[in-house]
Amino acid sequence: MTAVKVTQYYTTQLGAGLGLAEETKLLLTLYEPSMTVAELYENALSSGMFPMVTARRLRNIIAECFSPRYMKTNVAMYLKQLAPVITTQDLNQLFLIHTAQANKVLQDFIIEVYWSRYSGGHDQVTTEDARDFVSHAVREGKTQKPWADSVIKRVSSYIIGCCADYNLLSSGRSSKRTIQPVRIQPNTSLYLAYWLHLIGLGDNSIINHETWKLFGMEPVDVRDELKKLAKNNWLIVQSAGDVTRISWQFKTMEEVIDVITQH
Repeated sequence: MTAVKVTQYYTTQLGAGLGLAEETKLLLTLYEPSMTVAELYENALSSGMFPMVTARRLRNIIAECFSPRYMKTNVAMYLKQLAPVITTQDLNQLFLIHTAQANKVLQDFIIEVYWSRYSGGHDQVTTEDARDFVSHAVREGKTQKPWADSVIKRVSSYIIGCCADYNLLSSGRSSKRTIQPVRIQPNTSLYLAYWLHLIGLGDNSIINHETWKLFGMEPVDVRDELKKLAKNNWLIVQSAGDVTRISWQFKTMEEVIDVITQH
């Protein structure tokens, strides 16, 4: 049976919260497997951990940001274990992966504009770049209905702000942000490769998956990265031309998380 590809429209969901790294770390400490959005919200509200956040805002953060990024994808339990032991840089890269997958407008901007600007020799991305990208996307029908100019302007600022939160761009209020190219970390590579494998993708689909492009990587770079992981016996990579076969040493994400937390 052939899977039907579902169109993932661009949304304004980033407006509910950008990177939210600190809030996400706090929510991960409260999260327990099988929790519902409502249960996590009640838990967070009574925890006293969010004294500066209104109840309404907290509900939005959990329902519109934390849930689509980490609960619906069933990764919150893994990130909960990793957060206390891996570096901030590693954790932010994992947050970036799942935020971009939940918000296609962010993912496509990073792949199509951010890295294209960098590879073209530019050292800055501007709010105008983001606005042009979003305007073009709206004209191409990538939103469910046309967006007003005010919405385009807001979403453009969300994209830039989110990139700054994950350290892809310099922070501040300037309309021009300095590009800070990220280099994928070994923990991120191991996590991503196995996560894609365990959700059912084939070896070559993993090599060619667009998520690697968040880090400026093409399939040849992914192969090289996986060969580095193979030196630790975490997997075995065999390549012939464009065909790659991978022998996966771990059977579950729990095993992968154990390796990351212990090495």
